[in-house]
Amino acid sequence: MERESFEDEEVAKVLNDYYVSIKVDREERPDIDSIYMSVCQAVTGQGGWPLTIIMTPDEKPFFAGTYFPKSGKYGYPGLVELLLRIKDAWDTERDRLVETGSNITEAIKNSPRRIDGEKLGQETAERALRGFRNSFDEVYGGFGGAPKFPTPHNLYFLLRYWKASGNGTALIMVEKTLESMYKGGLFDHIGFGFSRYSTDGKWLVPHFEKMLYDNALLAYAYTEAYQATGKDIYKDIARKIFTYVLRDMTSAGGGFYSAEDADSEGEEGKFYLWQPEEVKEAAGEEDGKLFCDWYGISPAGNFEGKSIPNLIGRDLGILYEDKALARRLDGVREKLFMYREKRIRPHRDDKILTSWNGLMIAALALGGRAFHSDEYIKAAEAAYGFIQRNLVRGDGRLLARYRDGESAFPAYLDDYAFLVWGLIELYRATFKTGYLKRALELNRDMLDLFWDEREGGLFLYGEDSEQLIMRPKEVYDGALPSGNSVALYNMLRLSRMTGDTQIEERARQVMETFGGEVGYNPTAHSFFMSALLFSLQPTREVVITARSREDAQGMLDRINGSFVPFATFLLNTGDEELHEIAPFTREQKMVEQKPTAYVCKDFTCLEPVTEVDALQGMLQ
Repeated sequence: MERESFEDEEVAKVLNDYYVSIKVDREERPDIDSIYMSVCQAVTGQGGWPLTIIMTPDEKPFFAGTYFPKSGKYGYPGLVELLLRIKDAWDTERDRLVETGSNITEAIKNSPRRIDGEKLGQETAERALRGFRNSFDEVYGGFGGAPKFPTPHNLYFLLRYWKASGNGTALIMVEKTLESMYKGGLFDHIGFGFSRYSTDGKWLVPHFEKMLYDNALLAYAYTEAYQATGKDIYKDIARKIFTYVLRDMTSAGGGFYSAEDADSEGEEGKFYLWQPEEVKEAAGEEDGKLFCDWYGISPAGNFEGKSIPNLIGRDLGILYEDKALARRLDGVREKLFMYREKRIRPHRDDKILTSWNGLMIAALALGGRAFHSDEYIKAAEAAYGFIQRNLVRGDGRLLARYRDGESAFPAYLDDYAFLVWGLIELYRATFKTGYLKRALELNRDMLDLFWDEREGGLFLYGEDSEQLIMRPKEVYDGALPSGNSVALYNMLRLSRMTGDTQIEERARQVMETFGGEVGYNPTAHSFFMSALLFSLQPTREVVITARSREDAQGMLDRINGSFVPFATFLLNTGDEELHEIAPFTREQKMVEQKPTAYVCKDFTCLEPVTEVDALQGMLQ
């Protein structure tokens, strides 16, 4: 639509003569996007992007749609014809259009939430599992048919369900999906990183756009799968994602860029496609043939006459058993990467979003402690430092977007919730009390700015932000988990870590507020369901008391490699700041001057232990 219409002289003349044209970046203004997408869905029965809205000067929408070609085709009216017809109606029937806009606005504002008083519990989690099992693709993994989205938070829930219940089916779905996504063309086997979604059912042909949030959420999923199973394949894939992000998506100041486009030189996927001759030119005849055979690169191609490298149908186990073969293929891959670097790259969206950076901080911090990588932890700390320097206003208000020296827009709920998640993981990776303290401060600010005092839950934008025609509240966990779901998970963890029952009370209110919606369709709220499982399980609150982090390292190494999603951890080295945050830690002293672990179950403490094996047993 941009190429066909907005860069076209004839369309531009109509727009400039009769309309005030506003183009919105939905990543910068999710508040506007959310409201007017609701309008489109209400008016047309469906949504999508590009989103086209025509409204009165006081922001009341009376026309909504998605894609319109410049001239009528595919059964769509042409944009020029449409604009002129609406201009004529504005001149001759303005009162009717204004009334329509007012009616639509009122209908959207008063759209009822599903509040049937459902109390969420174990039965809700079981229904979520059944929903995923019913839509699971047993051949290629994932859920539902094409197009297929990664939606990693579905896998977070299933891993936690497996851990809580021992249900092997949940783990099978996770592993099949993680391996199938990696085998397909959804993963860039030459330069690493995942594309946004697959246009087919077997993950072969992606929409080649790479998003920071997908790669953050997927890296987190693969890291957790490694912790849960001990299988090196998941560790390797997570590390490849981190390689891509640190190499291609990291600014000089440490913040992470948003995305890379799907097309280059005007063609979708051109940068990523191969022909056998190119592979052999880059790697030599023999190595080139071997790589083509393994990665499905053929003269016929698998996408518009060229090939997307993939491992569909291949046994990944061979690559882990035959180390010489794996090294040889990786050597070819490096040559292909250097060859590909000479091509014209897709455009990179170099804006830096607080919310998506929060997700990447969380993933890197988790990867850092799971893989014993100081590099990942330092990168997470650098990104947080970037946000502190560039995306915090003088009065302490978090901002949403930085680009080219300019910071803008009061941060939204997702910015606060995702950054708090990142800070909790950073604390867990470093045990620097400042990160935990900052997580609590931002969580408090979030409640002050976004909490709905009347009905509970958190609004999308703050009370100090531009006030639009309504204040939406979102809980649906789509391509991204919702701010309410992540905030709920954060609050449950923070309350367990600090003993602050007021935070836990707010979490309870969030579950009550959205119980009807979540209970009606639990699979559409998978991150919320992970938080629910955390609230239902007998969680373990662990405090390790030692002279220093180095003294406690033996215990920390053991738990860092384990999947313990229903536990929280504090390191008590006599730090007064920690004692103020979590007063109960004052009394938890070392036993016989040895590093000592206090394990409490729902705030009731067991006998302290000084042996690593004893700690591991209590956690499992």
